[in-house]
This record gives sequence, C-alpha cells and structure tokens, in this order.
Amino acid sequence: METHMANAATAAPHEDKPESVHIAKAHDAAERGHVATDRYGQPLVEFDTVAERRLVRKIDLFIIPTVALLYLFCFIDRANIGNARLAGFEKDLGLKGNDYNIVLSVFFTSYIIFEIPSNIACKWIGPGKFIPALTLGFGISSLGTAFVHDIHAASAVRFLLGMFEAGLLPGIAYYMSRWYRRSELAFRLSCYIVMAPLAGAFGGLLASAILKLESVGSLHTWRMIFAIEGIITCGLAIIGYFTMTDRPSTARWLTQDEKDLAIARLKSERVGVTEVLESLDSRKALRGIFSPVTLMTAMIFLLNNITVQGLAVFAPTIIKTIYPHDSVISQQLHTVPPYVVGAFFTLFIPFISWQLDRRMICFIASSPLMIIGYAMFLGSTNAHVRYGATFLVASGAFSFGALCNANASANVISDTARSGAIGTVVMFGNIGGLISTWSYLAFDAPNYHIGNGLNLACASVTFLLSVALLLWMKWDNGKREKIDVDAVLEGKSIAEVQAMDWKNPAWRWRY
Repeated sequence: METHMANAATAAPHEDKPESVHIAKAHDAAERGHVATDRYGQPLVEFDTVAERRLVRKIDLFIIPTVALLYLFCFIDRANIGNARLAGFEKDLGLKGNDYNIVLSVFFTSYIIFEIPSNIACKWIGPGKFIPALTLGFGISSLGTAFVHDIHAASAVRFLLGMFEAGLLPGIAYYMSRWYRRSELAFRLSCYIVMAPLAGAFGGLLASAILKLESVGSLHTWRMIFAIEGIITCGLAIIGYFTMTDRPSTARWLTQDEKDLAIARLKSERVGVTEVLESLDSRKALRGIFSPVTLMTAMIFLLNNITVQGLAVFAPTIIKTIYPHDSVISQQLHTVPPYVVGAFFTLFIPFISWQLDRRMICFIASSPLMIIGYAMFLGSTNAHVRYGATFLVASGAFSFGALCNANASANVISDTARSGAIGTVVMFGNIGGLISTWSYLAFDAPNYHIGNGLNLACASVTFLLSVALLLWMKWDNGKREKIDVDAVLEGKSIAEVQAMDWKNPAWRWRY
C-alpha cells in the first residue's frame, strides 16, 4: 500500500487524470491504518481542487450556521449581566462596593476549572451530542438568573453558567478542526467567533426591546432579559441536538466519495497519522497541552481576553460614563456600533489569514489597533474621542479568538493533542476573563485609568509576544531542517512515531 501511495505522489498533475483516479486515491488514503503522508510529512495524494471546493462549501453550509447560533447565545447569556446592570440588577439584589465584580468572578472561576476536562469530554462523548447538552445547560442557568434575589443565588447560577459555557468555545473549535484544513480553519472559526461582537450588538438591541415590555409573567425589568434569552438558548440547544454531526464519516449529508475526500485531505496534513480520530490517549493530550506554541499562544489569548471579556461585560458601563445624561435605552443602543465594526474585523482578519495560510502576522497586525484605542482612552476625556476608541479596541480584539484557536490547532498533529491544545488556550483565555472582572472598579470611575492602563499594557505585551513567537517558530524550523529524520525514526513503530506528535523531526511549525 505504501508503495502504491508513494507512486501516487510522483504522478503527473491532477488535471491530467480522470476524476475517478483521484476518488480512488482519496478512498485509499481515508481507510483506517493507511497514512496520507510520507515519513517526511509530504502528502502522498493529490486532490481534485474542484471537488475540494465543492466539499468545503457543503461543509460550510451544514456546520457553520448551527455552531454560530449556539455561540451567539452563549455570549449573550454571558454578557447580558452588563445590560441587566443598567436596568437595576445591582439595586434590586442589594449589591454594594465590589459585589458585582465578585458575581462576575464566580463565572470565570468555574469556567477555568472545567475548561480542559470539558474539551476532553467533548472528544470522548462526541461534539454532536456534547455541545448541544452544554448549550441546554447554560440556557437553563441563564433562565434561572431571572429568579435570583441576593448575591448568593446570583453567584450560584453564574457558577453553573460558567461550568456549562466552559466547553463551548474550545468544543466548537475542536469540532471544526475535524472538518477543515489548517489554512481554512481560522476563517471558519471566525464565522462563529464573530458572534461574540455581534452578541454585544444584538444583545444591546435585544435588551432594549425586552425592556420596553411591561412584564413577562411575573418578571419585570432586568429579569425579563435573562428569562427570554435563556428560553431562546434552550430552544436552539434542542435544534442543535438533531442537526449536529460528529464527524465526516457519520455525516448523512455527505456521499461516500465526499466522506473519503474529507478524511483523506485532513490526513494529508498530519505526519504519520493513520486515522483522523484516534482513541483518547493521555500522552497525546499532554503533548498538545505542553507544546511550546500552545503555551505561548495561550498566554497571548490570556492577555487578549482581558480586553475582550472586559469589553463584553463593561461596555454598557463605559458607554454610561461617556454619555451619562442619556436614557438607559439610548446607552444600550450606543453599545451596538462598536460591536458591528468589531464583527467586520473579526471576519476580515481571519479571512486574510486563510488566504495567506498565515496566523502570526495577523496577531502582530491586530495588536496596534488595541494599543491606539486604549492610549486614546487614557489620553483624552472627550466623549467623542473615547467613543471612537471603543471602535478601535473592538476591531483589534475579537479576531484573536479565531486566530489563537487556529494557531493551536495547526501546530499539533493528532486529534487528541488538538483537543488538549485548544482546551489549554481557551482555559488561559478565561484566566484573562477572570482578571478582566476586576479591571474596571467603581472607585476608578468615570475615567477608569486602572482598567484602561491594564488593557494598554496587555495589548502591548501581546504585540511583543506575537513577534517573539513568530521568530522562535522560524528559528526552531531551521533547527529541524538539520535533523536526520531517518536516523531519529529508525526502529520506531507507527504507534511510537504517532505518539511523538509535534516532537516528530519531520514536523514543521505552521505560523
């Protein structure tokens, strides 16, 4: 079989061959126990580009809309507490001093604890069932927030909300890595992560509309926000349970030839892999978690998430300080335009990443937008300047969700390592989210020098770490070029080679 595949690699270009030949080779490469690369990491199969484009469009249509809607309401259910705050949440619950920040911190505490375990469970159970179950859980938790009456009850439901939401961002990123090549992944991730800034925009509009209602049953004011949005989330979870498909091989909407092509093209990027979805392996999971690229990317996402989560939860509060004399509904509506602009860049920057098959240069290009934005916050008290700064911050911050997860996914080999790597990146990100809950404190109002200064520092360090990581990846690839791959792999079994993951000398960092 290996000889046959090697001959396929040296054959004439695919346009000179009938499509049936490419289908047969894709079928061979897709079979369990067969590799789609040589020991040096070079693909052994050529693919029909027309068939690939047709397949990717089909996958886009069936995968992206569902996960995008689920993540939209995941972020709305997380950030709607900011909208509720403007509508009397603190006053009705008797919160004083830093009580509001404590309630926010509880959410991120559970989020961090359950991050990696949740993503490992996602691989074990299967994302097609696990992700809708998580969605139902945080939908019920959001609904429960409508009935709290003190800080203790509010903290309890926020803890549950964090526990269920912990697995969604990394779970969807891991799920999509089962379908897309590394060059395609960043943009596809952005197609659901764009729901984070859109949640800020849509959440503000939805909260404004809900607050115009007199009541929902016995619920009034901010309680209606949690109830209505929680019910919508539960409904989407039930729909997701019936529409999500675990993997290409079980997709009823793919033909057998399309399934083979979907599997083979993923294997062709993974050195020595004989099956795209191997059994859960603790060694490979640890390889993913402790990869130097994973850890550095995770640190970048930690710093970025201080900004993203701070903006999500405190944007209404910041807008209130800029336009203190406007009505509550007007303040809610002022949060919408910055998020719309942020959503555009959340798609645009990963789109560039897809076209170039580069991620690190997009990290480096996004950071200055945040740096300039927070410099404007610190350097001016003019309302128009500060409102303009929110547009710059949103433009630079939100694209990192897609870029960081794509970078972690692209820089490991096995499926298990991928679930560990993505879980680690998002876990670190939510440590940043926890820090963000203490970045804008009441005593620092209305200009919030501490919060804005912290975010300026984080954006600056993000820029420096991104440059450093790119230089290190290039340097280490240069070292790997000098290694005798045959000598290192001599005498190792296929299982031993696969267990090496990114330590395989034939592997090259993808930046």
